[in-house]
Amino acid sequence: MILLGKLVNTHGIKGEVRILSDFKYKHQVFQKGKHLYIGNDKLTINTYRPHKKYDMVTFDDINDINEVLKYKGQNVYIDKEEFVFEGPLNDDLIGLPVYDNNKLLGNVKDIASNPSQELLVLEDGTMIPMVPEFITDIKSDHINVKLIKGLKNEN
Repeated sequence: MILLGKLVNTHGIKGEVRILSDFKYKHQVFQKGKHLYIGNDKLTINTYRPHKKYDMVTFDDINDINEVLKYKGQNVYIDKEEFVFEGPLNDDLIGLPVYDNNKLLGNVKDIASNPSQELLVLEDGTMIPMVPEFITDIKSDHINVKLIKGLKNEN
């Protein structure tokens, strides 16, 4: 299971919910007929619409606010096996070694987000923008980058 986000509230009286998510492949997940997992329940998406910073969703066979109140505040998951994503998931990048011209820079500790793009955060705190100018290749066992002078502190 992959964490998609959090169901933060209901909306209206007909069972629509607000999901807060920064998942990068939302356009593939939030589609009619796809499944979301909340607690022990597998729910099928009926409708989706973006609204401000939220992902608004209704589910098949749920038409009343009282049927979704129990999910308020819970995490929302997807089953990775149900999807083929167009690129790597952030969770898959954590721990991968990062190389610049065959020189090991370190391992990915985290993925940070800013308004412009995501950033690879290495164990030493170096942040590398995840844009084609810097990330040249992502493999299942390593990442190749091309850094410019000053991006990484050299001691």
